[in-house]
Amino acid sequence: MKKISIFCALLFTVATLQARTINVETAYTGSSAFDKAQVRAMAALNLNLQAGLEATLANEHRSFKKPVYSVAVPILLDFNLFKFHVRPFYYFKNKSDIEGYQDASAFGIKTDLILTLRDDTVDDIYTRAFLNASFARQKGTLFLEDNTASNQYYSQAAYTLGFEQAMFRAFNFRLMGTAFQYPDGISKVAGIRSVMDQQELANVESLEIIHQLARYTLGVRMARLWADSNSAFYVGYNFTDYYTSNSDHSILVGNSFPVTQRVNLDFAYNHILDAHNHNRRDIWQARVNVTF
Repeated sequence: MKKISIFCALLFTVATLQARTINVETAYTGSSAFDKAQVRAMAALNLNLQAGLEATLANEHRSFKKPVYSVAVPILLDFNLFKFHVRPFYYFKNKSDIEGYQDASAFGIKTDLILTLRDDTVDDIYTRAFLNASFARQKGTLFLEDNTASNQYYSQAAYTLGFEQAMFRAFNFRLMGTAFQYPDGISKVAGIRSVMDQQELANVESLEIIHQLARYTLGVRMARLWADSNSAFYVGYNFTDYYTSNSDHSILVGNSFPVTQRVNLDFAYNHILDAHNHNRRDIWQARVNVTF
């Protein structure tokens, strides 16, 4: 798999030589339970096509003694009235230090279709719908309700429907929901030891690394935009119901603004608590975006 990663990196390097613009983004996310660093580079190869490469390193202090590494290859086709985004990803093998648990890894693909339903340039109002279908297969350890553990590959799928409304170049409102499917069954599963972040399959308005297996999520995001200065202040809320854990409420607050013409910063804070008002978590993120 390392050879494939090197090949993807070389392919992206060659592609960037022909790129019209290159967008590089780095992010650091931290909490008491984990630290995560991400790097992403996207190259605009022509007016309609963008391609890139992502790399993530996560230290999960309570779950894995060794860092979790993952890579992804995002590709975006933009035809104004509709956009198609595909993102295959791979999690490298994380060797288990616990006897009886197998090494964990994962791979999958996320696809998004974004349709413009209304684009009123006179009144600066647009409406978009987005559809998502994702699939992942992960190698890990399932914990069953009879207190036994099963080392196996485990498959998942997720389907998202959402709508986005923007008005007067000043306000943005987004509503979305996701349903999860488990082709290998879920009825006797009480938990999972996995390296994959469930947000590879669906955005749940959270900065947390999520391993628990979800039934569904419902979320909303509102933003105040300042288009002339490319700034935004946003607030998001998401409710996630899990098979293998208590339900979660997630509140996300962030501010995005430019530093220079080519550099943009985004700071976000995420507060999460379960349905019983316990297990509170606070997560912070700093993101830097540079355009060349």
